Amino acid sequence: MTTLSAKPVVIPAPDRGADLHVRVTAPATGTGLPLILLSHGFGESLDSYDPLVDHWTAHGFAVVQPTHLDSRTLALPPEDPRTPLIWRHRVADLTRVLDALDEVEAAVPGLTGRIDRARIAVAGHSYGAQTAGVLLGARVLDASGVPGEDLSDHRVRAGVLLAATGLGGADLSPFAAEHFPFMSPSFAELTTPALVVAGDADQSALTATRGPDWFTDAFHHAPGATHLLTLVGGEHTLGGIQGRGAAATTDENPERVAAIARLTTAYLLGALGGDDAAWTVESSALDAAIGWVKGR
Repeated sequence: MTTLSAKPVVIPAPDRGADLHVRVTAPATGTGLPLILLSHGFGESLDSYDPLVDHWTAHGFAVVQPTHLDSRTLALPPEDPRTPLIWRHRVADLTRVLDALDEVEAAVPGLTGRIDRARIAVAGHSYGAQTAGVLLGARVLDASGVPGEDLSDHRVRAGVLLAATGLGGADLSPFAAEHFPFMSPSFAELTTPALVVAGDADQSALTATRGPDWFTDAFHHAPGATHLLTLVGGEHTLGGIQGRGAAATTDENPERVAAIARLTTAYLLGALGGDDAAWTVESSALDAAIGWVKGR
């Protein structure tokens, strides 16, 4: 399928300190396109995750990718006053895109009127999965363990959480507890349907007590997380989903990336369209050497 892409599409953001830049990618033809908002991991940008974006758009999705303030392309210094609240700016970036969908469509020739506003999903990797989870209903616990403000968005109908960090509190390493206090989620309020994707070799320095199972917490604690895909040998980059040959990839595995692309596509087609046939086919065909799936 031929696709069209435009970047940077600039969305004014006067309260952000810098306008929001996004990339928009969509099939060249077709109407009623479901939309995926894709939130990148720490340091990445709108240019990341082509292996997933290419597959999603080839199967009829439009994809919008913002560049968040933590991107290496922006080089925001640690002492910037926005740094402690970047997690909130990230969530606001996604809602800002939804508020500006008319302008986003108009930025790509021929896209106007072709996105189905009733079929919107959010996906994210690592830090981006935390961002996506908040849009799906997860809350950030305060220092006393009380869930914070509800920042979910009713326009988002489904989600994909790729390598989403788990519960905080005593599970966090001292470094994470000091520098990333927002990594203490409550998943109890995450009721929007979601697929959780984790690697069974994803050992993080951000937790002092947990192994790779930490990255499955969203599945076990979020009522809306109905499906879990676990990748054999998958580390935090899940085989290289950020891009082919990306420097951050520690476990390059094209077959693993291809499986993630197929399974996430199948899941979202079902979650947004009500037809689970694609998920049934893809999950049944998943090679046990690549991974396995679990549902509620």
